[in-house]
Amino acid sequence: MEAPKIQTAIPQRRYQFGEYTGVVLGEIESSDAVKYQYILALVREGEGKPGFYVTAEKNPRSRAHEGSHRLRVITHGLTEEIESSDRWADIDAFCEEAFAVAAKVLGLSDEQPERIA
Repeated sequence: MEAPKIQTAIPQRRYQFGEYTGVVLGEIESSDAVKYQYILALVREGEGKPGFYVTAEKNPRSRAHEGSHRLRVITHGLTEEIESSDRWADIDAFCEEAFAVAAKVLGLSDEQPERIA
């Protein structure tokens, strides 16, 4: 899995999502070439580290016409760009779409994310 190489980040929000605990990170410094706006990291109960990420990444100038940020899913066996949009610069829009994507990929369509902090 190509997990984000986070050096420092500030937790913005925490959620309970079915059997997962999620944290939305902002102000992210990483050793990746990627410039992250937000990262949703989901940890399954009983596991020590995230196994599922949704990221909002700044698009390079060459792709600015598609939107300022791109949404990407990273998990075991899957790294896929979902869509580019200016909306992913907004934390509320990012969280809404990130959890919708997570619900679809993880089969949690009956669950609603519950904000805990």
